[in-house]
Amino acid sequence: MSVHPDLHQHYVWACQNSGQPENPFIAHVLQEADKKWTKGITLKIAGNNPLVPVQRVTDDDLQVLAAVLRNAAFVTGLDLRCNVLTDAGAKHAATFLQENSTLRYLNLMFNDIGTSGAELIARALHRNETLVYLRMTGNKIGTKGGMFFASMLQVNSTLEKLDLGDCDTGTQSLIAIATALTLNRSVKAINLSRPLLYSQEEETTVHIALMLKINSSLVELHLCKHEMKNFGVEWLCEALYDNSSLRYLDLSCNKITCDGVRFLGELLKRNQTLEILDLDANRIEDDGATYLSEALALYNRTLQALSVVSNNISGKGLVALSDAMKTNMELSYIYIWGNKFDEAACMAFSELIQTSRLKPNRTDVEPYEVDGHAHLAELSHGLKKHYYWTPSCGVVPNQDANASLAIAAAPEC
Repeated sequence: MSVHPDLHQHYVWACQNSGQPENPFIAHVLQEADKKWTKGITLKIAGNNPLVPVQRVTDDDLQVLAAVLRNAAFVTGLDLRCNVLTDAGAKHAATFLQENSTLRYLNLMFNDIGTSGAELIARALHRNETLVYLRMTGNKIGTKGGMFFASMLQVNSTLEKLDLGDCDTGTQSLIAIATALTLNRSVKAINLSRPLLYSQEEETTVHIALMLKINSSLVELHLCKHEMKNFGVEWLCEALYDNSSLRYLDLSCNKITCDGVRFLGELLKRNQTLEILDLDANRIEDDGATYLSEALALYNRTLQALSVVSNNISGKGLVALSDAMKTNMELSYIYIWGNKFDEAACMAFSELIQTSRLKPNRTDVEPYEVDGHAHLAELSHGLKKHYYWTPSCGVVPNQDANASLAIAAAPEC
């Protein structure tokens, strides 16, 4: 049963009863929530808010806040990113998850939660049947913490989005998570980026590929900074020939060269599902860009967004990509900054933009002219533009600017 929407007054009373001093930032957020009360509200108590004075949320603050929100059914989202929560705070969050039956979104990214806190939250999700989206990004839960989440995925059938990026997970936990996802049918999006891997054998990529052959529900997969090489890409591509659900594949910041992209080019000729491909910060060069261009120009009509930022591509490869867009009308988003622009490449992309084939908000370059010569300037657009932060002014209207963990078919809070 929902309480009367007077969260601020309840917070004041709770602080008085517990002897805990009020956190002015929490009080401000609750006051604003009372003014705009509506069903399905998300409380944004992010510790990096640039618009209002912020006193970061502590473990004791969270204990009081959880007591206030326990029966507030209209609150379905809680954003606690960039605060100073520790394992003690994770205990309060876990208790809240066990007692609350309406929270659908919980963001704990970049706090100080470790392995024991991860265990508490994961165990709470064994019984929780409400939470849809959890972000643990940047909390150093380690391999053991990752193992607790792997165990949770074997039991939980509600969670649809899980972000474990930058969590210092290791080989054992990644293999366990991949194994759990062979049976889990609820998770639509998962971020496993930047694990701590000490082997060059790419065992984790092999296990993830084997999972993709079986899993038919995963829509979005992030494998950034996996030390992945061409061997791993080959395994993934072989698996994706049998996969008909994955729409977003993130392979950014790996060690993929043109030989690995050859496998991706062959995959794109036959795959009818993939919509977003992120190859940022690899080294595909002109040959890799050519392989992609051939597949996109002649065969593929499914891919909508391609990012090849910082891939050592020169004018030849960039012109090939622009030519592919003239033939392929489905490819609508392309991000190319950080490569080697010659005048031919600048003219090619200037033409795409000036003829409206490529809309300015769907690329990361903007044309300009100096002394009759075409040049390109950088725009702050990209697939992960709002991965680490979201505008305080409201919801981002274009999902392409916030594609990371946003295109999966899971309700947004």
